[in-house]
Amino acid sequence: MDKKLLDILVCPVCKGKLIHDKDRQELVCKACRLAYPIRDDIPVMLEEEARQLEPEEYA
Repeated sequence: MDKKLLDILVCPVCKGKLIHDKDRQELVCKACRLAYPIRDDIPVMLEEEARQLEPEEYA
């Protein structure tokens, strides 16, 4: 993912900071406990496409 794009993207729910998980190809919002998928280098920033983080992922 492009570093400049990562710098401007925020969580669509809370407008908080996102963390890039390169291994899972996701953008993670720990505040909302959501992980947004990245498909073909394009972040899918839709709440309904995000997965809920497991408790050990946001601890």
